[in-house]
Amino acid sequence: MKIHKFEKIWLLFGTGSLILFLTIVGVQAFSMGNHPPSGHHMIDPEKVKETAPFTEPGLHKIGENEYELVIVASAFNYDLGEDDKTVTIPKGAKVTYKVATTDVVHGFSVAGTNVNMIVEPGYVSELTVTHEKTGKFTVVCNEYCGTGHHMMYGTIEVTDNAK
Repeated sequence: MKIHKFEKIWLLFGTGSLILFLTIVGVQAFSMGNHPPSGHHMIDPEKVKETAPFTEPGLHKIGENEYELVIVASAFNYDLGEDDKTVTIPKGAKVTYKVATTDVVHGFSVAGTNVNMIVEPGYVSELTVTHEKTGKFTVVCNEYCGTGHHMMYGTIEVTDNAK
C-alpha cells in the first residue's frame, strides 16, 4: 500500500502536534504541583456515620475565624447538623467543607458561590473557601441520584454577626 506524500506529512504533523501538546500539559501540571488524587481521604461508605468527623455533622469552630462544616449526603438528604436544613456562617470566615456519602454519587453545590464538588462513595470531598458576601445560599445536589433528587437541598446563611 502506498501512502501519498501529503498524507505522510499530515500524519507526521498531527502526531507531532499531539505529542508536543501532551508533553506541555504534563510538564505544566506537575511543575505547578497538580497530581492525581492519592486516596488520602478515603472512607468506608457503610461506616460514614460511625467515622469521625462525620459522627457529628454540622458547623464546628476550629480556630479564631475558621470553621469546619461536616456534611453527610445520603438518599435524598443532606445532614447539615442541628437544624438539618440551614447553617449560619459569619461573613469573612474561612470554612472547610467536608462531605461524604453513604450511598451513591451526589453533587454538592452552594448556588451563588464557587463551592461545587462531586461526592463519591468511599471518598471525602473537601474544599476550603472564605465567604465574602452575606445572604442565603441554596445547597443543591447537582448530580442526579434518584427519584427523590429534587428533595436534596439546604441553606447556607452568611451573616455579619458571628455565631
